[in-house]
Amino acid sequence: MTQPSTSNTLEAQPRLPRIALVGVHGFGERHLENLDRLTAAGVLELVAVADPQPPAEGTLATNVAVYASLDELLAAGPTPDVVIISTPIQTHAPLALAAIEAGANVYLEKPPVASMAQYQEVMAAAANAGCLVQVGFQSLGSDALPAMDELVASGAIGEVRGISATGMWLRNKAYFKRSRWAGKRSLNGTDVVDGVATNALAHAVATGLRLAGARTVDHVHSVDTDLYRANDTESDDTSVVRVRTENGMVLTCALTLSALVQSAPTVTVHGTLGQLTLYYTEDRVEITTPQGIREETFGRTDLLENLLAARSEADLLSPLSGSGAYVTVLEAIRTADAPRAIPSAFIVWEGVGDDAHAVVKGIGSLIRRAALGQATFAELGAFAEPGALIEPGTSSETPGFTVNGTLVATVQDGTHIRPTSSPRPYLHPVRTLGGTVVTDHVPEDHVWHLGAGVALQDVDGINFWGGRTYTRDAGMYVWRKDHGRIVTESAEQGDGYRQEQLSWIGPDQSPVLREQRVWRWAAVGSSTWQLTLDFTLESATGRPVLLGSPGSNGRPQGGYGGFFWRLPKVADATIWTPEMRGEDAVHGSIAPWLAWSGTFDAGPDDAPSLAGGTGLGHPATLVFLASPQAPDPWFVRHEGYPGVGLSLAWDSPVATEPGYPVHRSVRVLIADGFLATQDIEQLITTLGEPA
Repeated sequence: MTQPSTSNTLEAQPRLPRIALVGVHGFGERHLENLDRLTAAGVLELVAVADPQPPAEGTLATNVAVYASLDELLAAGPTPDVVIISTPIQTHAPLALAAIEAGANVYLEKPPVASMAQYQEVMAAAANAGCLVQVGFQSLGSDALPAMDELVASGAIGEVRGISATGMWLRNKAYFKRSRWAGKRSLNGTDVVDGVATNALAHAVATGLRLAGARTVDHVHSVDTDLYRANDTESDDTSVVRVRTENGMVLTCALTLSALVQSAPTVTVHGTLGQLTLYYTEDRVEITTPQGIREETFGRTDLLENLLAARSEADLLSPLSGSGAYVTVLEAIRTADAPRAIPSAFIVWEGVGDDAHAVVKGIGSLIRRAALGQATFAELGAFAEPGALIEPGTSSETPGFTVNGTLVATVQDGTHIRPTSSPRPYLHPVRTLGGTVVTDHVPEDHVWHLGAGVALQDVDGINFWGGRTYTRDAGMYVWRKDHGRIVTESAEQGDGYRQEQLSWIGPDQSPVLREQRVWRWAAVGSSTWQLTLDFTLESATGRPVLLGSPGSNGRPQGGYGGFFWRLPKVADATIWTPEMRGEDAVHGSIAPWLAWSGTFDAGPDDAPSLAGGTGLGHPATLVFLASPQAPDPWFVRHEGYPGVGLSLAWDSPVATEPGYPVHRSVRVLIADGFLATQDIEQLITTLGEPA
C-alpha cells in the first residue's frame, strides 16, 4: 500500500498510516491489543474507533476519536488509510462497501461475507475503487504454508492423496448467548451463516483450501455438506465439509464444537510416503517421511502489517480474491438444508448453567474416521436412531434384509467410498435379531475395511481391496495408483434373497471380472438368523485372470482376500474352530466352521452404536461356515483389528477363465448371546449339515 506523505515542510516526513477500527468488543479486543503493539513500534497511528457500545474508559489513548458508527467516522473525515472491520458477520459486507466507497483499504475479519452475492459485490467495488481488501485468516500468514508447499514439491511425502482438516473444540451455552447473531443462520431475514465451519473453525477450512491450491471460486469443483447440531441453535456445530477441487484434490474438514476436551486443530496433507500435519494455531508442523518424524515451528507475518506494506493485491497473504474458494464453501453451507439435530441419546452435557457444554459421544473417533476415510458423518452411519433407519421398499431407498420383521442388514452401494479404498458394494450394518451391530466400516485402523462382502487385493495387478498394495518386489506395502472399483450393474431382490450382477472395473475403466453375487437370509430359531453369500467370479477380459493376495505375493500369513467380514470392537472375544482355539491357532487353519463370540460394540468406549443399533455392549456369536467348493484357509485377525475371512489365494493365486469361473459359498449364523461348541453343532445339524 502506498504510504501518503506530508509536503508542508522543507523536510517532509512520511506520515504513519492512519487506522480505524470498527467493532471494539469480542475479537475487536484482539485487534486493539495488536494496534497497541504496532503503535508502540511506530508502525501506525490508531485515529478512530466505531462501536455503538464504546470501549471502557481508559482503554484508548486520548487522541483516538470514538464514534457510534462507521458512517459517523467516515463523515468526520479524513478517510483513514485502513479500516479494520471486526463486527457481526452480517454487517461485514455493507461496512466494507462503505469503507471502500470512501477510499479506504480494508482489513475484513472472517468470514469476509455472508453470501456469494455479497462476495461478488465487495470484490467488484474494491476493483473499481482500486482498494485492497485483506481477509483476517491469520493462519494464512504462517511461514509454515510455503514450507509445506516446498516439502510437497520436493517429493518428501510422495504423491499427495488428499488433505484433511480436523477441529475438536468445546463451546458452552454462554458462547451461543453472547450476541443476537450467535448460532444463527439468519437474523430478521439477513444471512448470518454462523457455524463451526464458517466461523469458529473457519481457519481450518481456509488453511486446508490454501494447501489444496484452491483460492478462487473456479478452483472448487464441488462441495458436500453434512451438518449437525448438538446445541439448541440454528447453525451447525458438528459437521463434515468435503471439497473436491478442479484438479481432483479432496479436502475433508471434520469439525465440532462439542468435544469432551479442546485440542489444537490440524490440517494434514496425506502422501504416499508420509504426511505433513500443521497445528495452525501454533505454526507447528509434524513432518512424517520414510526417514522418521520431526517437528518444526515457524514464524508468522501479521496480516495488518502485510496489508500496510502491500503495494498491490499480489502482495497480500490473504486477499479477498483468494477467499473465493472459502466463500464457495460458505455458500454451500448457507444454501444447504438446516442442520439436523443430533439425537439426545448421542449427547452428554458437562457442567451446569451457562457453563454447560454438549459432548457428542465418540466424536473423536468419528472426526478421525471422517478425515481418514474422506467420508461424511452420514456415510459413516453416525447419529442414526433405530426408528430412523431406511426400510427397503422402493428402488430409491437403501435396500435391506428383514427377518421376522426386523431389519438385520443394509446394502451399501459403496459409491461414496474414496477411490483409494476401492469402492465396492457391501453389507453394513449387520445386526443380530436383538439389534446388536456385528459389522463395522471405514474404521480408524483400516478405513478401506467395509462391512461384509467380497474384496481382493490383487486381480491381475489391480487392487480391489483398498489401501496400500503388498508387492513382491518391494517386500512391503506401498501406495500405488492401482485401485479398482466394483459397481452394481443390476440387482433383483425378493423374499429372502438378493441377486446382483457386478462389474470389477480397473483404473483404466475396463472391466476385469464379472461377478454374480447372491445373498440369502432366513431365521434359525428365535435368536439366530442365517446369512448366505454365494459369489462367482469370471474373467471379463477374454483371457485368464489371476486372483491373488499379499500372501500369494510373498507376505507370510497375509493371504486375505475373497469373502471378508470386518467386525466392530469386541470385548472378551473368543475365537475357535472344532479343534483349535485362539487367533494364532485358527489363523491359516482349515476347518468346517469358525466361531467368534464376545461383547460387541460399534465404536469407542464412550460412543453409542454409530449405525444406530440398540444392543451396544450385548453378547453375540458369529459362526462362519466354510465354503464347500474348496478347502480355503481361515484368515483371522483380533489383536490388530477384528476381522474374519476365507482366503481365496492363501499363498498362491487362483485363475479364473472365460467359461471357468471361481465359485464360493459362505454361510454365517448370527446369534444373540454366547454359544458353546455344543450349541453350534446342534444349530448346524438342525440346518441339515454335518457338524
